[in-house]
Amino acid sequence: MVREGLRTVLHSPRLARSPLWFYEHGLGGLLGSQLLRLEHRGRISGQPRAAVLEVFDRPRPGVVRVASGLGPRSQWFRNIVAEPRVRVTSGWGAPQLALARVLDQREAEQAFQTYRQRHPWRWAALQGTLAERLETGRPPHEVMPVVDLELLHTEEEAPPRYR
Repeated sequence: MVREGLRTVLHSPRLARSPLWFYEHGLGGLLGSQLLRLEHRGRISGQPRAAVLEVFDRPRPGVVRVASGLGPRSQWFRNIVAEPRVRVTSGWGAPQLALARVLDQREAEQAFQTYRQRHPWRWAALQGTLAERLETGRPPHEVMPVVDLELLHTEEEAPPRYR
């Protein structure tokens, strides 16, 4: 049942984008702390873009980890590679400036091992759906990029090129 629901959302751009409405109307807290709104810039247009993503992990204070469930071709992922300065909104909180960093293969493999251990039922539900969308036969850390979003408390914390 969960797998069918995930499949429906992933195959319907309108449904996949529907949580944005909650954040745009100040109701992001209703979605809980397992989702966040990622604001980024279009790599070609430079226009503001937004995506709602599942929080993959919170490895340490001030860092939120997400994964690109559609692989490296996901638009939000391609955009943050081009411009890692983003804004993150989680729950009822105000948007925070963050710097995105793509984990290397070793770090991503460890992140997936931790995720499987902490969330076995989520992993079981996602595994089948993701196998349909990504290259099969390869481990998830090779086809699903993992990104750390380092939250910055003020703009002054950002390196000059990110201000």
